Amino acid sequence: MINKETTEKYIRGLFKHGQTIMVGGFGGIGNPPTLLKLLKQSSTSSLTMISNDAAFPDIGVGRLFSNNQVKQLITSHIGSNPLAGEKMLQGDLQVEFCPQGILMERIRAGGVGLPAFLSNIQYAEALNLEKEKIEIDDQVLYIEKALKADIALIYAKKSDRFGNLFYESTAINTAPVMAMAATITIVEAEEILELGELQPNEIMTPGIFVNHVLLSKGVDWKWAWE
Repeated sequence: MINKETTEKYIRGLFKHGQTIMVGGFGGIGNPPTLLKLLKQSSTSSLTMISNDAAFPDIGVGRLFSNNQVKQLITSHIGSNPLAGEKMLQGDLQVEFCPQGILMERIRAGGVGLPAFLSNIQYAEALNLEKEKIEIDDQVLYIEKALKADIALIYAKKSDRFGNLFYESTAINTAPVMAMAATITIVEAEEILELGELQPNEIMTPGIFVNHVLLSKGVDWKWAWE
């Protein structure tokens, strides 16, 4: 049987400089603490991170900004993390903002193989963004490019050994679409079950999208980052 130390060493080895990494979660809820600790320990840098938000300075993905590992962030907001805001204003962090629904649809598009989709949501001008647009039936539509990642880090309540996933309550948030949109999907699960122990109607992400599953050490963030 492969032990915990070997598994964690292998996962750390998957992280490379300059990768694009998606992290599931919303304000820290649904962020995978053990996987983020392993990412921090890998000392990779110049990462492009795709996440709903920047969490908080000491919670979730927030610690990656204080550790200077993230070069670019694609997100819906960073208001809960003052450090990320400071880095953006100082020019140390490139931030691409887009509305939450657009962000999720861009990820979903990447997961189902669409290169882009059209939207009539007019936010680009307000943010001084250059976006391609076309006109259909006298309506201006913006081209929203799909998002994909090298690695997705996902937190689940339960996983079986095939990688079929069940999420609890609001921790489902961004995880299902991100799990589909990465070359490698790594899951941190509170509980790992044998095949057949998850009921078919419990499965929210099929195991076909999952590459690796790690048993969680828990969500005590103070412990997770020590």
